[in-house]
Amino acid sequence: MKRLFIDLDICDTCKDRDRCVVRCSYPYHPGNEGITSLRELAAYSVICRKCESGSCVNACPKEALERDETGVLRRHNMRCISCKSCSIACPFGTIYPEVIPYGLSRCDYCLGRIAPAEEPLCVRTCPSGAVKWVEIEPDEAKNLHQVGDHLVVKCEVWKR
Repeated sequence: MKRLFIDLDICDTCKDRDRCVVRCSYPYHPGNEGITSLRELAAYSVICRKCESGSCVNACPKEALERDETGVLRRHNMRCISCKSCSIACPFGTIYPEVIPYGLSRCDYCLGRIAPAEEPLCVRTCPSGAVKWVEIEPDEAKNLHQVGDHLVVKCEVWKR
């Protein structure tokens, strides 16, 4: 099964992370919210150090952040006011302020919207090659982490 693959080591070295040029074909994503939502999901699922103190959660004035049963952060975007307090409070800098927009659309991985041999627009428009549409399996030894059913993220994970 093909999955969307994001190499965060390459994605984070993009010349202008605030203005990612990767395009999204989903008609209801204003701007580039598809790739932004994937970067947020990857950061919360894989990069976050899952601190015991939870300073990011405690800093949120609207209780928009919470941890699920596995310790992964979840942001309730109907509560989030995009104040970026969580980003400032994170002692490790793993909550990127540019991935906390006020309005957020979720990536649908182009499921059912592209032909079997076609690649999603985000893959075709990523100049750095950080986003790919490939058959790939997670492999912790190679820093390949599965996030949900349709996304594999490559990045080094901090371990306690």
